[in-house]
Amino acid sequence: MNRALDRQARLEIDGNLPLAFCAVPRADGESPPCSTNIPTTINIGIFVLTYLMGAAFALGRHREIMDAPQDFDALKRRLIEIEPELPKRLRQTAAFALEHPDEVALGTASSIAERAQVQASTLVRFAQTLGFGGFSELQGVFRAHLRNRWPDYSERLKALHESALDSGDPLRLLFGFADSAAASIAKLRQIVHREELDEAIALLARARTIYLAGQRRSFCVSHYLAYALAQLGVGAVLIDNVGGLGPEQLASAGENDALIAISFSPYAPFTIAQVEAARKKKTPIVAITDSALSPLAGMADARFEIVESDFGSFRSNAATFCLAMTLAVAVAEKRNGAPSARQRDQT
Repeated sequence: MNRALDRQARLEIDGNLPLAFCAVPRADGESPPCSTNIPTTINIGIFVLTYLMGAAFALGRHREIMDAPQDFDALKRRLIEIEPELPKRLRQTAAFALEHPDEVALGTASSIAERAQVQASTLVRFAQTLGFGGFSELQGVFRAHLRNRWPDYSERLKALHESALDSGDPLRLLFGFADSAAASIAKLRQIVHREELDEAIALLARARTIYLAGQRRSFCVSHYLAYALAQLGVGAVLIDNVGGLGPEQLASAGENDALIAISFSPYAPFTIAQVEAARKKKTPIVAITDSALSPLAGMADARFEIVESDFGSFRSNAATFCLAMTLAVAVAEKRNGAPSARQRDQT
């Protein structure tokens, strides 16, 4: 009986292959002949073995190619590149990491996982997906980024979080919110560069009309921009969606206009819809958001990533207002022929 099975399991002299290899073409492009007299269990075993060997090879090649990012900018570029291919929980972790880099730098794995609403094991998988050996290595990149940008404010805010909210002292609350706003401004000075400003200002200065979209906590910023631009003689339309007429308010926008869209996590669906509509009209878009993975980021012609500090889960708007004031005044100056900062530096 065993001898009969051995004879049946051998490859035939004429070159027939087991069924598991029938789908694999030869070098000449032809499919090899297949033997149909091989037991099913042997075919299944060969197929599974072949699959596992291929998967192991692919995983090994992936690990060889995937080197861990060495700094925060490289990490952000990597996340933007691989984000569409990530599973849902890893995308959620990536978005949280870019929106709250200070919390990732200072928190424990359990506290970060709780804030990101994922399991702690997801943080480990997230780090390994990026090429790190574990979460502590990934966290080192965030800590280096924090030290290089604003080492003083993070510790002050941490101390205030621990004392002011529980003290019941309104003066301590005031100091906490003031320091939160100051931390936001300090970060703004580090993350916004002249090239980004020049690009956005040039785009807005060319616009016939500037449309403004922002809901929830961003509405006050878009409303302020409408007021400031009007005072400076720049045509602006606030898309406030009163009466559900938001789409009609954007209906006249075209290629010669521009849209400033402001939205932070959790992103307002109405604002996203207006950006999508403007994109279809080929209206230039300037996005003010909080992450490279924001739904606004990929549709914008120019964008600013503003990460506001929070105190007791109340996020500041200080940096966003500062940027809005800058854009309004700079656009008005450019329209009136005032030299740009770059031109002033060159004279």
